[in-house]
Amino acid sequence: MNLHHRSVRTDKAPAAIGPYSQAIVVEELGLVFTSGQIGLDPDSGELVSGGIEEEFRRVLANLEAVLLEAGSGLDRIVRAGVYMTDLSAFATVNRIYGEAVGDPLPARSAIGVAALPKGARVEVDLVATLRPREADGRSGD
Repeated sequence: MNLHHRSVRTDKAPAAIGPYSQAIVVEELGLVFTSGQIGLDPDSGELVSGGIEEEFRRVLANLEAVLLEAGSGLDRIVRAGVYMTDLSAFATVNRIYGEAVGDPLPARSAIGVAALPKGARVEVDLVATLRPREADGRSGD
């Protein structure tokens, strides 16, 4: 099978801060692979202020914007990678994550790291399924 992929780009999430796409869609597999998102405000490009809760909610909002642009959503996640500089905040991140994802719960890794770009405390990357396409080419369920 010859797989084709397309890049995803939305202004509703921060622009890539390096040579990568916000996400890649592989239509033949029905999957979208996001790049890691940190808690950057898409308008200012700065890390949101406040604690881990505000930062993680911004991460999820950024990821949701990318997934929606790709033709998916937070309810379609099948795998998540969570990277944190302080695992003592894991309970907070876990609670917010649980509120955001759908059933069945996705597979997930949570990894402690020494540092993240721009001083972020948490970064997340995802794999999600695409929503089925209707006959006219629009996304839908």
